[in-house]
Parts: sequence; C-alpha cells; structure tokens
Amino acid sequence: MASSDEALPVLKVLIIGPSGAGKSALLMRYCEDTFDPDTSTATIGIDFKTKRLSVRGKAYRLNVFDTAGQERFRTLSTSYYRGAHGVIIVYDISSRSSFAAMDKWIEEARNNANPDAVLYIVGSKLDKDASGGRVISQEQGQAYADAQGAGFCEVSSKTRENVRRPFIEVVDRIAQKPELIKPPNANNGTLSIGNLGSDYSSACPC
Repeated sequence: MASSDEALPVLKVLIIGPSGAGKSALLMRYCEDTFDPDTSTATIGIDFKTKRLSVRGKAYRLNVFDTAGQERFRTLSTSYYRGAHGVIIVYDISSRSSFAAMDKWIEEARNNANPDAVLYIVGSKLDKDASGGRVISQEQGQAYADAQGAGFCEVSSKTRENVRRPFIEVVDRIAQKPELIKPPNANNGTLSIGNLGSDYSSACPC
C-alpha cells in the first residue's frame, strides 16, 4: 500500500446481522464490485477487506469486517468489536425473522462496541421489492432505526442500488465524533490475515 495511504486516518467498521441477511454480498459489492447470485455458503469466522474513500473532501482508509452470522461463531465475532468506529447491522427486507433479530444484534453491538461507535441499519435485498418479495416496509425499517438512534438505508447488492451509501454515511457520522478517530498507524483494526482486499474507490456524500 502506498505511503500516502498509510498516512490516512484508519477507520474500523463491522458488518453484523443474522445469517443469510446479505452481509457478505454487501461487502463484496462495495469493495470489489462483484455479486455472486449463487452464493449459499455462510461466512466462517471473519472476512476482512480494506477500502479507500473520501467524504466531504477528506480521505480515509476503511477496514471492513464481515462477521459470521451463525450463533456458533458469536464468541469469535465479539472480540472484533474492540476498536470499532462503526457497526452496520444488516437485515433482509424479504424476511420477517431477519428483521425480528435486530434487537438482539443491536444489543450485542452496544454491549461490545465503544459506546460512541456509530450504529447504522441496512435493509438488504432491495431488488426483491420489485418482485413482490418485500415483507418489511421501508417505513418500518426507518422507524426502527430512528428509535435506536441509528442511520438507515436500503440497498441491493445485486443491482448496486445504494451500496455505497451506508459506508459513506457511517464515515461521515464518525468524522463528526473526533474523539473516535485515533492518529494514523494506531492499528485501528488492521490485521494481517489472508483475505485482505486491495480495491479502492473515491466517494462523496450523496
């Protein structure tokens, strides 16, 4: 990675939520602009990628962790909350059980993450709205996020719709909390593990 990138503020963001909610698809579409409609294997442990983006004219290096949604990996996942600046909680708009699980995931985030960490809720699989697969309305999702003091949007990893928005808005909210951002090279969630993405893109608030 170029020395100029190493000098950027490093932000750690977790993606959490029930298994099958679309966490890995969101990560892959945002970081690598790929989508596999046949993906059926749940994430084992942690998937990790890095992304460079700019928000309001300031550049950041974003480390994004996709945590496993299965209960048997919960203990492994909770250790990764340490040092997180933001937590994105994902549910599937075509699954009532997925949305019903949000209380549990919000509670876990609040119990393990920094009290000042930014929380953001994402309703995934927005493409299912057109096919009549939606069972959780946008109004329900927005009202729930408002009640939790969290940001909110709906996305489709399949069509790319709104995929950048949660990451941009999370970084924008983090930037408004200077106490959350540590100096460069403070090892904010940077790990030497094999599944490290190296794709970058710039983005502006939208």
